[in-house]
Amino acid sequence: MSPLPSSLRALALSLALVATAAHADVLRRFALVAGNDEGGGDTRPLQFARDDARKMFELLQRLGGVAPGDAKLLLDEDSRDFLAALTELEGRARAARARGERTALMVYYSGHAKDGSLRLGDSRLAYEDLKRRLADAPVDIRIAILDSCRSGALTRTKGARRAPAFEIESGAARDARGLVILTSSSADEDSQESDALRGSYFSHHLASGLLGDADRSGDGRVTLFEAYSHAYARTVADTAASTAGPQHPTFSYDLAGNGDLVLTDLRASGEGLLVPGAAPAGTYYFVDPGGMVVAELDKTADVERRVALAPGTYRVKRRLPDRLRIGEVEVPRGRAAVLEETRLRDAPFSDDPVKGAARDGGAWWTVGFSGGVQSFLDAPTRDTLFLSVGLLGAEAQLHDYFRRDWVWGVDVAVGGKQAVLALPTLAGPAYRYSVTSLGTTLTAEWPHGSVTPFVGGRLAYLMLRRDFEDEAFPDQKFAMFSPGVVGGVRWKPLPRLYVTGQARLHYLQYTVDEQRSLGYWELGALLTYQP
Repeated sequence: MSPLPSSLRALALSLALVATAAHADVLRRFALVAGNDEGGGDTRPLQFARDDARKMFELLQRLGGVAPGDAKLLLDEDSRDFLAALTELEGRARAARARGERTALMVYYSGHAKDGSLRLGDSRLAYEDLKRRLADAPVDIRIAILDSCRSGALTRTKGARRAPAFEIESGAARDARGLVILTSSSADEDSQESDALRGSYFSHHLASGLLGDADRSGDGRVTLFEAYSHAYARTVADTAASTAGPQHPTFSYDLAGNGDLVLTDLRASGEGLLVPGAAPAGTYYFVDPGGMVVAELDKTADVERRVALAPGTYRVKRRLPDRLRIGEVEVPRGRAAVLEETRLRDAPFSDDPVKGAARDGGAWWTVGFSGGVQSFLDAPTRDTLFLSVGLLGAEAQLHDYFRRDWVWGVDVAVGGKQAVLALPTLAGPAYRYSVTSLGTTLTAEWPHGSVTPFVGGRLAYLMLRRDFEDEAFPDQKFAMFSPGVVGGVRWKPLPRLYVTGQARLHYLQYTVDEQRSLGYWELGALLTYQP
């Protein structure tokens, strides 16, 4: 682990001299959190910027003292939306100061940066404009955290190419109560993302520190200095062996009269996980049902540690020289759980839960079986020509290949039933009605933990047959391409198992005896496995 620079030690001393004043007053806190995976046509989409923003947004409200009405979350919005949200928060802060309240504003951004600007989709926000806006903000304390990231292989470099990071200077606003700017890398370095962590190194370690790993004093509160020094050391250590080289977070601060600001209070919600002093020393990893490493905890011997996890079920991992210790823990609502060593078991390295869903360059496959029903919308057609039938099939899906949260799938399904022909002019002949469907889909999805809604388009090649038992009647067949739409929800009950419910709506043009426009729907369930 890289030692902290001398400038960081100077920061610690400066903050310690005025810490008492910082804790004396209660701050009204405001937060603008933005994550954008897009950086314009000359960049590749990021993998985890939006996830990092969601995590930070939830954390600041749950533990950072930010009321829901004082927080704004922007996902894939442009610079105009960013500045409009900032203007709204500044107005609320100005009103609070007029009432005599002390105020703080935190601005967090995860996304692209290039050529002296933050890149929010196709829009730009110049560094100088943002710094000027922060310097003029009508609040007592302003904190900007900038994580400009770019994806590439298992460790992804941030930005389309090597470009200057956010240049910062100390003392940008000497007339303000406090100004802090943290960046994920220095001026001549790339920042990096990790598939295993499913987030950027810097944002992951910053968030993990705010959840408790940075609370070295053990007082249940994580200060600005504790959070930054923790993120700095862990980011440098984790990126030291990467192809892009070690990444060094930077800071600019002017907190005269304010002291070491408390960013999160681990006792605020009463929820979380206690790791007893008697628990073995080591680094503990906590993984949510969606496969994201939510937090880490570096525990020393005989020291009790707390990590303020949100209520839910987590997988726990501790790595030993020759094996893993893994298990599961439930964090209840409103109180803290205790991690018991007896609930962990030995496991080989191949069972490591900290792998992330996106491996080997980001793309991953699922294969599985489906069952459902197909029915035409027109009642006369459904009763006489194309019957309602059950379907059984198989499907393979390629995730995150074209871009993150896009899924390309291919499917095949068959179905059929025995029936008796019933027409106004003819009745009685028995036949076998059968359906064969070959399809391909392209969908966009929106993961929310273990539940993922999706919607997209589908093209099917539909083959329908009637085979009569009486040889006096000729068999009939009909085949045509059929475009449609698909939507549904995927649920992940186990690490590599997915259960999907989906609905499809298709158009079909019938041109045999007459030209007719028909529609049919399919409802189905899909059980898939990630190899």
